[in-house]
Amino acid sequence: MEIKAFAPAKINLTLHVTGRRKDGYHLLDSLVVFADLGDQLTFSPGPELTIDVSGEFAEGVPTDSRNLVWKAAEGVGWTGHVELIKSLPHGAGIGGGSSDAAATLWALAGQGCDVRPDLPLSLGADVPVCLENRAIRMQGIGDRLAAVNLPHLPALLVNPNVPVPTGTVFNALASRDNPPMPELVPDFEDAEACALWLRDQRNDLQVPAMGVAREIEQVLDELNMTNRALVTRMSGSGSTCFALYPTMKDAHFAAYEIGAAHPDWWCRATKLN
Repeated sequence: MEIKAFAPAKINLTLHVTGRRKDGYHLLDSLVVFADLGDQLTFSPGPELTIDVSGEFAEGVPTDSRNLVWKAAEGVGWTGHVELIKSLPHGAGIGGGSSDAAATLWALAGQGCDVRPDLPLSLGADVPVCLENRAIRMQGIGDRLAAVNLPHLPALLVNPNVPVPTGTVFNALASRDNPPMPELVPDFEDAEACALWLRDQRNDLQVPAMGVAREIEQVLDELNMTNRALVTRMSGSGSTCFALYPTMKDAHFAAYEIGAAHPDWWCRATKLN
């Protein structure tokens, strides 16, 4: 019997780098939400593990043990065929591979496979938060998660189709001991109130990522010029950037505007929650 799963894009509304452990892992304080767009996976049980990848961003995605979907399936002892429709750009700061792995664990756990408590984090720092698939405050090395209440956030995601290696961005970080977010994340009445609070927060990787890919600065400039943009920022380690808007109508209008000016960019209006 086929099993289907959805792997949504993960968006870091904030990403404060607050320290670094002796083992090299960075300590983070990040407010994470998920989009209503993402990758699609279909699992068909069988005697051996195989993966086929199709979709807009299939090129370059491994179909062997290098793929996080493979590692997740192997980790729970499942075998069979996986069809992965890759709609999210990779090297984009929106957790494509991690979300795929989390969707795999979720789907196979529903089929009786045993997901060891240590398995998600062993696959990657973003896999535990992607398993939650809701608004979360992520701290530590991705192991401390706390649900938060956020309103639905109309947004535009834009990626200039320039992959950015996460390790390169972290290596370019000037300071690794930065202030965390405030102790409490308030309850917000609407997207505008949330955006107003977010303006005082940061993504500490944004500046070093700009040094790796100058296109990020151009994307942020374009987003800032769209009508009724409330706040703009880069997600994760880049190169995807986002803007929040009061309504989905505003987000769709901005998507049309930027998409017409830059048809080679990945540009998607979405609702974050």
